[in-house]
Amino acid sequence: MTRTDQLCQPDQPDHLAPAHQTRPRALSLLKPTGHLTLGNYLGALRPMVAAQERADCFFGLADLHSLTIPHDPGRLRALVAEQAATLVAVGLDDSTLFVQSHVPAHSQLSYLLECVATTGELGRMIQFKEKGRGVDSTRTSLFTYPVLMAADILLYRPEQVPVGDDQRQHVELTRDLAQRFNAAYGQVFTVPEITTPPVAARVMDLADPTSKMGKSGSGDGPGAIRLLDAPDVVRRKVARAVTDSDVGPDAVRRDRGVKPGVTNLLDILEACGGTADDVTTYGALKRTVTDAVVAELEPVRKRYAEVAADRAYVTDVYARGAERARSVAQPVLAAAYAAIGL
Repeated sequence: MTRTDQLCQPDQPDHLAPAHQTRPRALSLLKPTGHLTLGNYLGALRPMVAAQERADCFFGLADLHSLTIPHDPGRLRALVAEQAATLVAVGLDDSTLFVQSHVPAHSQLSYLLECVATTGELGRMIQFKEKGRGVDSTRTSLFTYPVLMAADILLYRPEQVPVGDDQRQHVELTRDLAQRFNAAYGQVFTVPEITTPPVAARVMDLADPTSKMGKSGSGDGPGAIRLLDAPDVVRRKVARAVTDSDVGPDAVRRDRGVKPGVTNLLDILEACGGTADDVTTYGALKRTVTDAVVAELEPVRKRYAEVAADRAYVTDVYARGAERARSVAQPVLAAAYAAIGL
C-alpha cells in the first residue's frame, strides 16, 4: 500500500466479528519504502492518533508491498524497525500495531482472491501502468499487489472505506473481487462502500512544490522534512525551500497556481498551528515556518529517542498486535477457504 488506507467498520453482528468489538474499526497500513516525513505525519499519522478516540484501530506496516520493486533487504528491515518505533513514538501504541508479514492471512487470502481476479482488470490499474511505463518487464508482484491490498481490506470486513482519489481504483477492485467471490462461492466478504474522508493536510516537496512530500524517492531528498530530522536540519531545508521572485508587499499570500512554494509554506505553517499574521517577507515566513515545525516535531523526536532505546517494548507491542490481528483475520480466512473448497 502506498499509502494510508483508513478503513472504518461499524459493529459486526455476524459470527465472524470479534466478540469484544464494540466500536467502529479503523485500519491503516503504511508501506516502509522510505523515512517518514512531515507530510506523512500531518496527513496520516496525526489523523490516525485522533482516530483512536473513536475507533478500534489496527495500524500496520505493509512490508510485503515493499517487495514489488527492487529493494535492499537490510534497508527494508531497518525501515520497518524505524517506522515501528515511530508509530509508538507518535502515540499509536493504544492501537493494534502489527507488521503485515507477521499476519500470514494477508498473503494467504491474497492467493484466493487472485483466483477470482483477471489479468485484464489488473492490467488496467493506474499505478501498475505508471511504474511499468518505459521498462521491459516488472516483478509479477507489482502486477498482483492490488489483490493483496484487497485482502488487507477484506480480512477486517469493513462496511465503509474512506479513500482518496489516488486509491479509489484499488477499493473499486476490492469491491469487484468481493462480489465475484461471494457470487461464486457464497457470502463470505462484506462488500465495502466507498466514502470520502475529511481532507487531511497535504504537504508538498520543499524543492518541488508541485509534487507531494513523500517518503519514497524524494522523501530521502532535500525537499522533504523527515519526521526525525534535527532542528538544524529542518532549518536548513526550510531556508532552501523554493519560493519565487516576487518581493512586493503582498508577496506572502496563497496562490497555488502562481506561488506554489509560498502556498506550501503557508499550508505547513497553518497545519503546525502557526500563523502568518504580520509576516511580509519570505525570510520571515521561513523562520516562522521553521519554528512551528520544530515545535510540532520535538515531542515526537524526544519520544522516539526513548522508544528506540527500549527495543524490547517495541517488540512486545508489535508481537501483541500481530497476535490480535491474527485472531481477527483468521476466521475470515477460514471461511474463505471453506467456501472455495479447501
